[in-house]
Amino acid sequence: MSNFVSVANEDGVAVVTIDNPPVNALSFHVRKPLYEALAALRDDPAAKAIVIACAGRTFVAGSDITEFGKPVQQPELRAIIALLETIAKPTVAVIHGTALGGGLELALGCHFRIADAGAKLGLPEVKLGLLPGGGGTVRLPRLVGAQKALGMIVSGTPVSAAEAKAAGLVDAVFNGDLLAEAVRFASEIVAGGGSFVPVRDRKEVLAETHIEAFDRQAADLAKKARGLEAPLACAEAVRNAITLPFDEALAAERQLFQKLVAGDQSRAQRHLFFAEREVAKMPGKDLQKRRIERVGIIGAGTMGGGIAMAFANGGFPVTLLETGEEALQRGLAMIERNYTVSVSRGSMSEAAKQQRLALFKGSIDYADLADCDLIIEAVFEDMAVKKQVFGRLDAVARSGAILATNTSYLDVDEIAASTSRPQDVLGMHFFSPANVMKLLEIVRAEKTAPDALATVVELARRIGKVPVAVGVCHGFVGNRMLAARGAENEFLLLEGATPAQVDKAFTDFGWPMGPFQMGDLAGLDIGWRNRKARGLTAVIADTLCEQGRYGQKTGSGWYRYRSGAREPMPDLEVEALIRAKAAEHGVARRAIGAGEIIERTLYPLVNEGAKILEEGIVARAADIDVVWVNGYGFPIGKGGPMFWAGLEGAGKIVERLEYWHGQTGRPIFEPAPALRRFAESGSWEEAGGAQ
Repeated sequence: MSNFVSVANEDGVAVVTIDNPPVNALSFHVRKPLYEALAALRDDPAAKAIVIACAGRTFVAGSDITEFGKPVQQPELRAIIALLETIAKPTVAVIHGTALGGGLELALGCHFRIADAGAKLGLPEVKLGLLPGGGGTVRLPRLVGAQKALGMIVSGTPVSAAEAKAAGLVDAVFNGDLLAEAVRFASEIVAGGGSFVPVRDRKEVLAETHIEAFDRQAADLAKKARGLEAPLACAEAVRNAITLPFDEALAAERQLFQKLVAGDQSRAQRHLFFAEREVAKMPGKDLQKRRIERVGIIGAGTMGGGIAMAFANGGFPVTLLETGEEALQRGLAMIERNYTVSVSRGSMSEAAKQQRLALFKGSIDYADLADCDLIIEAVFEDMAVKKQVFGRLDAVARSGAILATNTSYLDVDEIAASTSRPQDVLGMHFFSPANVMKLLEIVRAEKTAPDALATVVELARRIGKVPVAVGVCHGFVGNRMLAARGAENEFLLLEGATPAQVDKAFTDFGWPMGPFQMGDLAGLDIGWRNRKARGLTAVIADTLCEQGRYGQKTGSGWYRYRSGAREPMPDLEVEALIRAKAAEHGVARRAIGAGEIIERTLYPLVNEGAKILEEGIVARAADIDVVWVNGYGFPIGKGGPMFWAGLEGAGKIVERLEYWHGQTGRPIFEPAPALRRFAESGSWEEAGGAQ
């Protein structure tokens, strides 16, 4: 009856198959024939039961989010589910792959749900700044209970078929020919006779809810929301399922959904959803990729060990090289401790730990890297050291092996020039801890071969990273912009702010922590060494380091820390030092508000992003947003610095940068031409890069 929906009769069981590759999204061209098929089957006496299945690799993996925020084309999903609930004959959703978002809501409209043993089920709308808009917040609690539903909906994390079965979300789990099992399952239901209760009319599980326990759980989740609206709306909608009649709760869910979908936060999160997919669309992605079977890592310290774990977690054998046996064993021991912690937390089994550890081969001999297809150096951030390493790699690495540097700042072109094969050299800037952080800046040098770049981009996704291809400049995208964001930090302190005031302005904005708390966490000595290497100074931070105050690891930095604690405490000695340095430099201190702090830190951040875009360091403004959300904690509800600039008003940003430039004369406040063009056009594509 349609290219996207077909109906077959299997011994009295009508099998409705959705076929809308790649993920069977519920686009309008699927919803219309699906509604028509179900309406016809409802009244067809030849159909004793109805099975809804999907072709391809998955059940319905969600609604078509490109339709969000646009006029709704009927029938919408809610109408299809309402139709399902009028069908007196048994309906069965047959789930393989994933049933996510609107896909799971469609399944909740059926009387029964069966799943393949490898299936995943979830409602991830919260990750788009939304809540389930097809009745998921009202129906799911009727099957699994309000508290289980709240956890699933607010986290957005799918559950396994086995967990779904244990919770009451699915009725049976099968291995083998799932469709044949579904037809048999439906036939047995028909043979058993009786009536079939729609999920909307089931009250037993919901009646067992302890509202006080639910409210405590919701309050705990609200604390973790960090200014995001969607988790709070999800909790409200699930509570409505407990306290309101079904239709009233359903109507309230729709109102909450419509408010969220029209809001800036959901727009920002949907922007990021598409941006992460756009970063993979780069020239060369269709090239023949190089074979990557074994990875070599040079350096077994914190960064090298984390990178090694990232590849082992992706199933790759790893050769870990160090300069001496003691350093090697120390690095391998650290890796084992990290996996042991995962086992103790229940996130990994002991068997999985042993499998991961078996992938590591330690060595102190460069010759052992000869069989590696990708070799990444993670040694000290010093150009001479890195060039020496690449010179040695040039002699031992096999022809065609990709040679990567994990540098955070240095010139990858200069590093590549130290080899006879610059076409095989690129940057892979991991973020610490490398086995956890998602972002990977992939630096294309001038002579990097397109197939080498395409290979590493694809490889990054295979190990669970979000890859962003960037060009060569000091600090690339993230650290270059970080320097712009932090350029005013000490000036703010000298002129009247305290570290706690600056950090509070950041956390109120939505950052997980402010720059001074972050500095204490990372270690102030790292920035100190970098400044000394570049001939730079920071009058307050340098003094703290000279006093041995490196942050959390020494118990004091910008803040004080009680023994073994990570909670920062304001330090009167630091405040006295700031006042003394201000007097020494003739700076008159004054009250500084949160608005000024944001203007003097985040506006330069956007401005530097505009320069990066104009220079062609990235292909799109959205690439910068992906870097900053995944690598630096920019609030996802604001979509990244370049998207946020549009929300904030680029004209306002230009005006205030000009004001601060006039006040200070510092170049950091000179508006970039691309930012001025963005203020005029409202389009980053027109301003200086493709969107």
